[in-house]
Formats: sequence, C-alpha cells, structure tokens
Amino acid sequence: MPKTTLRITSKNYSSWSLRGWLLTKFAGLPFQEEIVSPDDPDARAEILLLSSSILVPSLRHGETLVWDTLAIAEYLNEIRPLAKLLPENQSARAHCRAICGEMHSGFSALRSALPMNLKAHFPKFKVWSRAEADIQRITTIWKECLATYGGPFLFGERSVADAMYAPVVTRFMTYDVKLDPICSAYCKRIMALPEMQEWIKAAKKEPDDINELDVEF
Repeated sequence: MPKTTLRITSKNYSSWSLRGWLLTKFAGLPFQEEIVSPDDPDARAEILLLSSSILVPSLRHGETLVWDTLAIAEYLNEIRPLAKLLPENQSARAHCRAICGEMHSGFSALRSALPMNLKAHFPKFKVWSRAEADIQRITTIWKECLATYGGPFLFGERSVADAMYAPVVTRFMTYDVKLDPICSAYCKRIMALPEMQEWIKAAKKEPDDINELDVEF
C-alpha cells in the first residue's frame, strides 16, 4: 500500500485540517499525521483567514499530492469507492457537491465572527446579524438534507458533506448558538462520532494558543 501522509495544523483552531482529517478517516485510508506548527506563517495565515490559498491540509498518497479539501474529497472518493464518501445516486451526488461547494467558498461572516476554538465555551454569545444570516442558511441546508434523505446524516449515510460541516457544528457548540431540535440532534450525532471524539481529545491536549482567537468576549 502506498505510504500516506496527511499534513495538518492545530486541531484546536484549524477547521480545514479537521475537514481533511475526517475525510481521510471516513475513507478508511490509513495515514500518518504531519503536524505543522500554528507558528508557521502560512498555517497561521490560514487559521486567521488571512491567506488567499488553503494549502493545509494536504494529502500525500504515494507519489500523489493533493491539497484543497474538496480536491482531497474527490480523490479519496476515487481511490476508496466502497467508503461512499459521495452518494451513489446522481442527483444526490450533485446536491452533495453543491452544498459542499457552498461551505467551501461561503459563510465568511460566520468564519470571522465564530472562529473554531474547541477549548473555549462562550455561553450566551451575541452573534452579529451577518453571521446570523449564515447560520440560518446552514440550518436550512441541514433540515432540507435530513428531510430529503432521511438522516441520520445529511445524505443518509455519512458523507463528504458531514465532514465539511463538522467544524460548523463545533462552532455552534463553542458559541452557544441556539438551534431547533432537528439541527441540535444532528450536532449531537456529529459530536458523538468516534472520529470527532478522537480529534477533540487531541485538540484539548495542545499546548499552543493563538492569542488573536482567544479574545475575552
């Protein structure tokens, strides 16, 4: 089997690293982690949303190097088809790609206002109006998918979509975002995944802090 390495950065702060890591775990592809310090200028720029290009995570599988989370997802779906990272049905597959693309390129207000921080908890956090609009759109996506495909995950079985939206789930928990029962139950399912529990446990052991994201709210 080709040697596989996944390059990631802080498990506490990096939403993109979490996405790439979950995708590789969901694919069932054994890999070694290569951790880039948050002090690395490129990694820090990405975490703080100051980078024009997301190069972490990156997946090296033998001679193949893939970065960009959606590209990693497509590559893993090709080499591990039995993992069913994308739905088998063509229409559902297109729908899945569409909402993953929306997550990949959108929701900038949410990212800025509610940065990922697994160690923190801010009860009764005041969410500003532009971020509220992003939250409403995300919860609409979740409810539509759960109603259309029957749950328990967005497309029935867990998929690329659940990996892409998992960091949003952590943000909702960190900032005490009030959710309807359907979305709240979905968040609990994501947080209960063994892979999520493994990631969170490791994140809480990280000694590093990024002061720009540890603001007293």
